Amino acid sequence: MTRRRTMRYTVTVGAVALGVCLFGYLGWETTVPSANAAGGVVSERTGTAPDRYVYYPGTEELGAEEIRLIALGTGMPAARRGQAATCWLVELGNGDKFLFDIGTGANANLSALMIPFDFTKKVFLTHLHTDHWGDLPGLWAGGWTSGRTAPLEIWGPSGATKEMGTAYAVEHFLKAYNWDRMTRLANLASAPGKITVHEFDYTAENEIVYQENGVTIRSFPAIHAGDGAVSFALEWKGMKLVIGGDSMPNTWYRKYATNADVAIHEAFMTPELLVEFYNQSPTTALGVGTYVHTAPQAFGKIMSEVKPKLAIAYHFFNEAGTHDIMLEAIRETYDGPLSLAEDMLVWNITKDGITERTAVSPEDAWGVKGPNPPPDPDRTVPDQLSEEMLAGRWDVSEVMAEMIQEFKAKHGLQ
Repeated sequence: MTRRRTMRYTVTVGAVALGVCLFGYLGWETTVPSANAAGGVVSERTGTAPDRYVYYPGTEELGAEEIRLIALGTGMPAARRGQAATCWLVELGNGDKFLFDIGTGANANLSALMIPFDFTKKVFLTHLHTDHWGDLPGLWAGGWTSGRTAPLEIWGPSGATKEMGTAYAVEHFLKAYNWDRMTRLANLASAPGKITVHEFDYTAENEIVYQENGVTIRSFPAIHAGDGAVSFALEWKGMKLVIGGDSMPNTWYRKYATNADVAIHEAFMTPELLVEFYNQSPTTALGVGTYVHTAPQAFGKIMSEVKPKLAIAYHFFNEAGTHDIMLEAIRETYDGPLSLAEDMLVWNITKDGITERTAVSPEDAWGVKGPNPPPDPDRTVPDQLSEEMLAGRWDVSEVMAEMIQEFKAKHGLQ
């Protein structure tokens, strides 16, 4: 594993505060190998660059007791090109990978990490707003067409009624996308197009919803817009990550996130920012920003009680016009270790410390092959084109004949 900058329970709070945090924030211990803002020293003109404060996906093997957390979506329902809606990827040193939410626009960031889709098929949903599961179509169909060999698996909460739960939502998602599903089934393997749902009781407190390979994931209620929202806690190797879904401050989070290694919780834009930048009326902004969601001052109060080794604030558009306002509002009530999340930030977590960096990834990533060869079509569903439509086909097979013959010969096809 390459050497990385280690910041012991001290991490950056964004680009604006990077210089401050490199040399310690409010007295927290910071160790930086070679105090150079861009990394270590380049000693020779033809030498390679030293470690930088960036993460190159797929180049670093996790330690046996190390966690990598990557923010794939940290923004708002009106997803931007530069900031998708909620999605967190957790990678463990045992090889396990988990997605927490898959909000609108997040699948492109996931694809940019160039992880085989067979490894990203376990999804945990905090609730069913589009900014938390709106990119399920991309993950479902994109993975199906790009090498996933098994069904997606989704863990999500029940609702106050059957119609408000995760199982109902996924069932009707597949119905809504029936044209997509049936036309692909006629030409692709069927297993990767399936979705297995594990629905659990949203009212259950600290319930184990997943336990496998030494990993325990628990759920506890959240309070957001309507019954059926939850937060998750992942426990592994004596470390705990708490992934808060949308919620007003609640006693369950205070109880089950206390002393977590990493505590993620929303810090919604202030009512004034919602009026100025997000086109909401003052009345709506005040209600949404302080009742439906958690205001930054309230986020700070939560973290001052929870006292995590690192607090991560998200669910706002993090830019020059908002960053300092959000930071100052949080600092009114919290002076502990803090990150203001942006898409593609990466945290490496061990029992000894937490390192924050930015992922450097390509705009045009291809799907990466996994250990399982892509399956052939099942041919269990008939061609979805009718004879009436096929009657209008223009036969240009002669221009493809040589290419098809060569392809069949190369791959041993009949």
